[in-house]
Amino acid sequence: MKASIIQMNSVADKQRNIETARRLAHRAIEEDGARFVSFPEHFDWAGGTVADKVAAGEAERDGPAYDMCRRLAVDHGIHVHSGSFYERSPDRAKVYNTSVLFDPQGREIARYRKIHLFDIVAPDGLRYGESDAVMAGHEPVVAEVDGVVFGLAICYDLRFPELFQMLVKRGAQVILLPASFTLQTGKDHWEVLCRARAIETQCYFLAPAQVGPYTQDGERRHTYGHTLICDPWGHVIAKASDEEGFVTARIDTALLRRIRAQIPLASHKVL
Repeated sequence: MKASIIQMNSVADKQRNIETARRLAHRAIEEDGARFVSFPEHFDWAGGTVADKVAAGEAERDGPAYDMCRRLAVDHGIHVHSGSFYERSPDRAKVYNTSVLFDPQGREIARYRKIHLFDIVAPDGLRYGESDAVMAGHEPVVAEVDGVVFGLAICYDLRFPELFQMLVKRGAQVILLPASFTLQTGKDHWEVLCRARAIETQCYFLAPAQVGPYTQDGERRHTYGHTLICDPWGHVIAKASDEEGFVTARIDTALLRRIRAQIPLASHKVL
C-alpha cells in the first residue's frame, strides 16, 4: 500500500485550508500514486480565539471538511483519513478534535475523538489551553484498511504510550498520528517520540503535521512540521521539508511480520 501524508500551514480561514488540502492530496495521488491519504491535525482551522474554534465546528457529518475528505475518497477510489477537524459536541461551548476515516466508496469506517488535551505552559511562556475549546473523547479506535489494521491517535496522545499499547492489543499494524506540534517542543521531542512509539509497538507510524506560523488570540505562534513516516524498526523512511507538501512511503506488511517475529514483544510481555 502506498500511503501519502500531507503537511500544511493551516490558518483561520476554513475555505483556504480545505482548498489547500484538496490540492496537495491531488498532487500526492497523481504524482506518487497514493492509495491512502491523511491530513494533519485540525487541517481545516488553526488559530483565532476559543469562540472562533467553536464556530468552526462542523456537524457530525456533511460539513465542508468532512465532505471534502469523503469526496476525495470517492473520486479517486482510495482510503482517506481526515487528519482532524473540529466537530460540534453536546456542549455548545466546545467542540471535539475529531479524526474520520473513509473507504473508497466514501463510507465512514472509523471516527476517533482526541483523548489527551494539550493544556500546558510552554518553555517560552505561551499557554496552550486546548480544553478551553475542546471536549475530550474517551474511546481508542482501530479500523481495517485493505486488510491492514490502523490505530488512530492525535498529536498530544503521542506522549501517552499506554494508548498505543491498547491500539496494538486491538490489532494495530499502522498508527496514524496527525499533529500540530509546537516549534519549541517539536525540535526536542517530535522525532524521538514518533520513533519510540514505532519501535515499542512494532507498527508503521504515519505522522502528518502542521508547519509554520499562525495567529491565536493576537499572538504569533509556530508549529514544527517535520511530517514523517517510520517503519516498525523505528527508521524514518520519509520526512517532509519545512514547507507545505507531502511525503509517501510503502506499507510493507511482510517487513512488519519479520520484525515482530525477530523480537516477539507480544509473547514476551509480562504485564
